[in-house]
Formats: sequence, structure tokens, C-alpha cells
Amino acid sequence: MTPTLIGKKIGMTQVFDAAGAVHPVTVVQAGPCVVLQIKTPEKDGYHAVQIGFEDLKASRAGKPAAGHAAKANTKAKRVVREVRLDGPTDLTAGQIVNVSIFEQIAAVDVIGTSKGKGFQGVMKRHHFGGQCSSHGTERKHRAPGSIGSFGTDRGHGGDIKKGKKMAGHMGATRITSRNHSLVGVDAENNLLLIQGSVPGPSGSYVFVRKSVTARVKAKA
Repeated sequence: MTPTLIGKKIGMTQVFDAAGAVHPVTVVQAGPCVVLQIKTPEKDGYHAVQIGFEDLKASRAGKPAAGHAAKANTKAKRVVREVRLDGPTDLTAGQIVNVSIFEQIAAVDVIGTSKGKGFQGVMKRHHFGGQCSSHGTERKHRAPGSIGSFGTDRGHGGDIKKGKKMAGHMGATRITSRNHSLVGVDAENNLLLIQGSVPGPSGSYVFVRKSVTARVKAKA
């Protein structure tokens, strides 16, 4: 299986390397995760591993989730994700996966939900430059300007075309942040030290996997 774990973003700190250079890192409590199900082409049509993270209170777990987890001899999990595979795996249901699978990994991708910013205008949401504030401009400095040239969708009605950059809800979307250097792995405390910032606020859940596009040398 491609090294993959569900985790919780703890926050940011900084670490120093052997040369004394400082590196800002995000601390992620990654796992331990439990393998809930192994999917096969014969039964499910494809290869995949389903993993779960963080026990859910019995009073908050529905019967389907509790019964599904019971097949792997574990409790219902708060977060469940599926990892697609190209072929069969040697993992089994009920097995524990922890941060040790990242010990030889140099770079990771982090998938999370970005911070919600509420309803925002075009300058903050889409980085519009705004109109000038010189003589003749009154209370229009942060306005979007005319939308008529892109307003009508001929033959499909008079509504604004989908995708027009306008004011609206900002943030709270799925973000994949790629190619972060993996600075450290703390197997004793189930922690990953990931270079730079990752999506979401502290305390949010993230999905960490081995980077699929980074061109870096593996750790010695």
C-alpha cells in the first residue's frame, strides 16, 4: 500500500537542522489507523484498503458503522478513508498502521479542508486590484465593476455564467497541498513533522500520503 494515514493537525512549530538552519513545520498526529476492510476485484470490483482513525463513542456510532467495525474487531471510527490500490495487498482487516511506514519517505502530500472565511468580496476572494481612489471615484474602491460582458448565457437564460468571479463563500473546500518535505517522524508519539503549512485549522483532520509528483531523493 502507498504510505497513507489519516491524522489530526496539531499546530505549527520550528525545528533546527544539523547546520543550524530553522525550518517551519506542521505537527500532525498521524494514526495509528486501523484497517477496516480489504476490497478486492472479485467482491468489490477493485483493489482498495479502507482505514479508520480515532474511536467514536458507542452512543454516537450508528449500527451500520459499529457492525462494519466489529468485523475488524475494533470500534467505530470517527474518520474513515479509502486508499485505492493497483494490486493486492498483504494487509489484513484489524491490522494497525502507524507512522513507521513513513520512515523512508522524503516528501508527502496533505489533503485537508481549508479554513472557512465566510462571505467575502472579490478583492479578498479573487485578489482583484480594486478601482482607483483618486478624484472622481466614490465608494467604489473595492467593487467588482461591470459584469455585463460576461453576464448573459445566450440560449440558456439570462443568468450569470457559472464560474464568474464574484463575491461569495470563501474557504471550507477540499485542498491538496503537494510535495512537502517530511522533516521528521516521531514513532513513539505518532507524530509527523511536515515542512511548511498545510490546509485547515489546528484540530482538523487531514489525509497524509506519500507524494506522487515530488522529484526528491529518498532518505538514506
